[in-house]
Order: sequence, then structure tokens, then C-alpha cells
Amino acid sequence: MRQTLMKQAKGDRAFADLLLAARETGLDALEVACQLSLEHKAMSAPIILNELRRLTEPARPAALSVMENLQLKEAPAANCARYDQLLEGCHD
Repeated sequence: MRQTLMKQAKGDRAFADLLLAARETGLDALEVACQLSLEHKAMSAPIILNELRRLTEPARPAALSVMENLQLKEAPAANCARYDQLLEGCHD
């Protein structure tokens, strides 16, 4: 991966970014992220960092089914008086 990154513009900086990320997540996670990017034939530092974040971030909680629990009990009444107040004003 290092050789591939060095062929790209600012590859040394990209490689350094990967090593800095590995300080937080560990080299094993970085290695897996590099392997995933190689499998997808997308070898760039942003893609590897994205894979690394996906591997190491805690799982998101399941989506809440709030919409199923919300039901309208009373239908809203139309209030045309508010519209009439807008028409009464002088608008130039």
C-alpha cells in the first residue's frame, strides 16, 4: 500500500495520515482496511481511512419506530383568519 500511495500526489502525507490513524485504532485494523481497499481496487488514503472508521466505530443503534407510535387524535382545524390578517395589511 505504501508503494501505491507514494506514486500518487502527496502520497507521503497520505501515508503519514494512515499511520496517525493507526495510533488510535491499531495496526491490525489498518491492515484490514488496506486489504478491503485492495479488494475493491480503490487504493487511496481517504478510502482506507473511511474503511478504518467503518471498522472501528461503534455500531449505530437500531432506528426507532417513532412514526408507528405517532397517531393524530384530533384533525387540525383550518384557521383562515390568519390568512385574512395578512391580506388586510398594507403591502407595498
